[in-house]
Amino acid sequence: MNLADIKLIATDMDGTLLDTKGNVHPKFFHLYKELKKHDIHFVAASGRQYHSIVSKLDQIKDEITVIAENGAVTKKQEDVLLLTGLTKQEVEDLVTMLRAFNDNEIFYVLCGKNQAYIEQQDENFINFFQEYYFKFQLVEDLCKVENDDFLKIAIFCAKGSENHLYPKVKHLEGKLQVKVSGEVWLDLSHMNANKGFALSKLQNQLGISQEETLVFGDYNNDLEMFAQAGISIAMKNAHPNILNAATYITKSNDEQGVEHILEQLLEAKLNKFK
Repeated sequence: MNLADIKLIATDMDGTLLDTKGNVHPKFFHLYKELKKHDIHFVAASGRQYHSIVSKLDQIKDEITVIAENGAVTKKQEDVLLLTGLTKQEVEDLVTMLRAFNDNEIFYVLCGKNQAYIEQQDENFINFFQEYYFKFQLVEDLCKVENDDFLKIAIFCAKGSENHLYPKVKHLEGKLQVKVSGEVWLDLSHMNANKGFALSKLQNQLGISQEETLVFGDYNNDLEMFAQAGISIAMKNAHPNILNAATYITKSNDEQGVEHILEQLLEAKLNKFK
C-alpha cells in the first residue's frame, strides 16, 4: 500500500468507523487532528441520515464532507454539493408496492433532505430506527409529504435484507438503485445514488485522483466507493463481497481497524519527508 500519497480518506460508518455499540473511538479524533496537518480531506460516507452522521462526528462536523443516504446527498456544513433524488411519482409507486407486501415485519422510511418520514406506528421499530435517523416525522400518508427533496426509501426487514427482502424488490434493478446496505436494511434510490458516484463527483471538485484516495467499508453499499479508490480497506467483519474487492483487510470495527490503518498512513507520511 502506498499510503504516503493519500490526500482523501472516505469511510463508512456502521460496521466500520463505529463499533457495534454505535460509538466512534476517542483515538480517531486524535488521529484526525494529525491527518489535518497533512492536508488530508476526510469524508464520512454512510447510508445514515446526514443529521445522524454529524451527531456521531460532532467535534469535526464543520470541517469534513458528508456523503449521506448512500450517496443521495453530499454536504459540507449546510452546503449541498450533490443531490440525486427520487421523483414524487417514484415515491408514490414504491410506497404503494411496499404497502402491498402486507408484511408486519417490513418497515419503510422515506428519507428526505430535511428529515425522514414514517407512516407505520410500531414503537419497537421507531425506537430502533432513531439510531440512524436523528430527525424524523410520523405522518399519516407518505405519498402526501410535501416541501422536501426525496433521497431514497430505506426498508427494514428483521428476517434479513439480503435473503428475505431483496428477492421481493430485485425486479426494480435497472430502473432504480437496489442496494442491500446492511443485514436488515435495503435502500431504493436513483440509479446514480451510490457512494461511489458521490465520491467521484467530490474527487473532481477537489482535484484529487483515485490513486490519492483511500476508502474503508464493510458492506455491499461500499462496493462502488471501493472502485473509486486507489486503496480500499475492508474491515475484518465485512461482507464476503467487500473482502473480495478490497486491496487490504484490517482489524474489525471493534478492534479499531480504521484507526490501525490511519496510524500506518501517518507514519508513512512522516517517513516520506524524512
